[in-house]
Amino acid sequence: MSIEKVALVTGGSKGIGRACCFRLKEMGYKIALHYRSDKEEAFHVASELGDSCSLYSFDLSEKGASEALMASVKKDYNRLDVLVNNAGVTLNKLLAFSKEEDYEFILNTNLRSVFLLSKLASRMMMVHKSGSIINMSSVAAFTGNKGLSLYSATKGAVVSFTKSLGMELAPFGIRVNCVAPGYIETKMTEAIPKEAKQKILEQIPLGRFGETQEIAKAVGFLASDDSSYITGTTLHVNGGMYRS
Repeated sequence: MSIEKVALVTGGSKGIGRACCFRLKEMGYKIALHYRSDKEEAFHVASELGDSCSLYSFDLSEKGASEALMASVKKDYNRLDVLVNNAGVTLNKLLAFSKEEDYEFILNTNLRSVFLLSKLASRMMMVHKSGSIINMSSVAAFTGNKGLSLYSATKGAVVSFTKSLGMELAPFGIRVNCVAPGYIETKMTEAIPKEAKQKILEQIPLGRFGETQEIAKAVGFLASDDSSYITGTTLHVNGGMYRS
């Protein structure tokens, strides 16, 4: 009897998260789809994913939300094989005009939730001595970006966290990696003014923004046995904008 493996994708109702859900479903995973507030969109995605999907609504910036999310997934499935820490927020604001609550909100969503969910997921994965934790960073963590100092700081911290956690969990057969997307075609990038968009494109050797499916394929690779000898690593998917 084959075991039904489970993948939890945070921020899974739109953009990159949505694409990851469909990619992981294609790979045979049951999908635990987390979303924050876009209920209509989440239900639409779940209907497309069918019986392989369950929905979970939590604001991960709130205290106790990460623990409640993982408890719900454990209750419903009693196992977790892949965690995709995709949920995140951005803040385009010069540091001089940022407020302390801006810092707290972005830190809690982009970093604290990654720490807590990875901690709780690893405990479930240790039971089976296998699993893959995939954290979403950003090209901004490596290049920096004016107005994104707080965002870049959290995404840079995710990379460092991934390196250390990969070492900690390796003895338990659990791999931990990052995907660092560049500019991807989403609703967020659609709002970029034409002139600004052209300047960005000039910095990308491949001459275009990426597609959500291209990030999802990278996530799928890190979730699969094809990456069985990769841990603590960041996979850059940015069209050559940043090269390592």
